[in-house]
Order: sequence, then C-alpha cells, then structure tokens
Amino acid sequence: MSKYEQTYGTDWETLSVNQAMSRAYALGVAASIGESHPDELEAIHNEMDSAYERSVVDLAFEEGKNEGREYGGGGNNGDELWSSLVDDEPVSIDAEGMRTGSRSGLPEAVDRTDALDRPTPDENEAVDLPSFLEKE
Repeated sequence: MSKYEQTYGTDWETLSVNQAMSRAYALGVAASIGESHPDELEAIHNEMDSAYERSVVDLAFEEGKNEGREYGGGGNNGDELWSSLVDDEPVSIDAEGMRTGSRSGLPEAVDRTDALDRPTPDENEAVDLPSFLEKE
C-alpha cells in the first residue's frame, strides 16, 4: 500500500474543492518519490464541476511535485519527504474557508481568485452610467 493510500485512502465518494486540492497536492508529492496514481488523480479531476476547479487541482498536483523535487524527492528520503510535506502538516479549513495549519496556506498559484465570480443579480453598477455622465 502506498503512502498516499495509507494517508488518504481511495474510497471517497464526493470531494469538496479544498479536499481535492489537498489530495492533488499529496499525489504530486507521491509522484516526486516515484509513487504514481494516475487513476486517482483522474477521478479527483473528474469530480470537479468547472474548468477553473480542474485547473486548480492540476496546479495543486504540480505544486506537490515541485515541492517534492525541491525537497530532494526520490532516493532514500521518500519517507522523510512525505512526512515533512504531507504528514507533519495538518491542514484544516476554518469557518471562513481559509486553510489553517502549520503551512502558511495554499501557494498563491492555486489560491482561489474572485476575478471569475459573477456579480450578484441585484447589483447593476456595472451597467450604470459613470458619475461624470449623470445629470445633476
């Protein structure tokens, strides 16, 4: 049984975006030590509802691989690498949805952006006239 399977298991039925990112990051770390789980990554990828969420999962996977390589992935220190990057860093989600734990949070590259959020239906300021064009 691989380190990923011991830590996370593969018997999930649904995942939130945060859970998917956490698992994808761990899969990236596992890939950096020579443990490949393409079916699990594809299943996580398919669980996401939007292209944005799928791209964030892909970025989290790549970030895990990169951090694993930077740490010195593969070789004899696979247990140490996994322990340092995945096991020793408990991640939880606080009430506002921000990651907490011993890590400083998600890397900026996979942090959620509000640029793609749609305005609320009651807001119409995007189609209002600019103030300098309004009659006084």
